[in-house]
Amino acid sequence: MLTVIAKIKANQNSLEKVSNELQRLVEPTRNEKGCIDYILHQDNDDPSIFIFYENWETSVDLDAHMESEHFLECFQNIEGIFELDVNKLTKI
Repeated sequence: MLTVIAKIKANQNSLEKVSNELQRLVEPTRNEKGCIDYILHQDNDDPSIFIFYENWETSVDLDAHMESEHFLECFQNIEGIFELDVNKLTKI
């Protein structure tokens, strides 16, 4: 199993657009092969920060997710209005 923590920080003037696009990712991603968990959070103190907590059966499943139409469309729609930091974790 592979765990992913993805932190997205929206530009202040683009918060609503980034939020809407990220929320649209949740349902189709949860239906993807190998998706165990795909949970979107928003920071209580800084609403421009979004965190995805994800668990995938394999790294191949995660790679397929990142090539999916809905994933590519989302990040194309918010290109240039967010910062991204991703950590891929394996339980030890």
